[in-house]
Order: sequence, then C-alpha cells, then structure tokens
Amino acid sequence: MTEATNTAAPGTPVVQADSFLTLHYRLSGPQGDVIDTFLEQPATLSLGNGELSPAIEQMLIGLPEGTHTTFELPAGAAFGERNPQMLQWLKRSVLKEMGDPDEQYAVGEVVQFPTPDAQGQFAGTVAELGEEAILFDFNHPLAGQPVTFEVQIIGVL
Repeated sequence: MTEATNTAAPGTPVVQADSFLTLHYRLSGPQGDVIDTFLEQPATLSLGNGELSPAIEQMLIGLPEGTHTTFELPAGAAFGERNPQMLQWLKRSVLKEMGDPDEQYAVGEVVQFPTPDAQGQFAGTVAELGEEAILFDFNHPLAGQPVTFEVQIIGVL
C-alpha cells in the first residue's frame, strides 16, 4: 500500500487518522455494488470508529479534501478472509424467542441480531434452511473477495 501524496492547494484540509469526514463512497466486489452513497446523501463518519475497515481507512489517510479516486484492494485485504467458524446454525426455537415467531427466512436474506449487551446490532446472512435450524453466515459479504473502493472526499474536519 502506498501513501497518497498531497497535491492540493496550501491550506486544503487533509485526511488524518482521527478526521471527521463527509464523503461519497462505493464499495463493490466481483458481483457488483454492495454499498453506494453516490445515489443518496453523502456519508459522515469519524475515522478510527470502525465505520470503515482499517484497510480502507488507511487508504484515505493523506488524501486532500476534494479528492475523487478509486482503490483496488486484493482478495481479503478489505474485510479479511472468509472464516468458516463464522457460519453458525441457530435453532428455529431460539430465533422465535428472539424475534417475530411468524418470521419466514429465505436463503440470501440479511437478518439483524442484537449484540449480547443489547447496545447494538450485527447482521448475518441466511446461508441454508434446515427443518429445526437455520445456518447463518456472519462473515462480511465481501470477506475473502477483491474490493473496489471509490471515494469522493467532500469535507475534512
């Protein structure tokens, strides 16, 4: 990974490790777009808070405000390798206790789960349906895949 050089006008804000950013970005893997803010409102986020993967944050550091660029990350660099231990069977009875007892699940559907402390959420993708249990994949959808990251930095604080 190479550091970006600052070719911006003197006084132009540059992304630092703790910057607050307003930006548009698009993350895509080999099958197409996963996240795209260019079609919506720009995102606002603080680097170092886990809103982007550490590898992607590193690519932003040193970029001046106004930059519009694209990065290609090799397989596994952005979101790690796929981890088979992140595939977990959950009993349908437990799922009924945790949520809507009449919920129907479909392969490929993303399901939100509360964190153990109930302060947040995490997601799993339905990988397989069984009669008494459902297999969820808790890997990031782009884990183990090459990723294209396009970014337009609108503001840096």
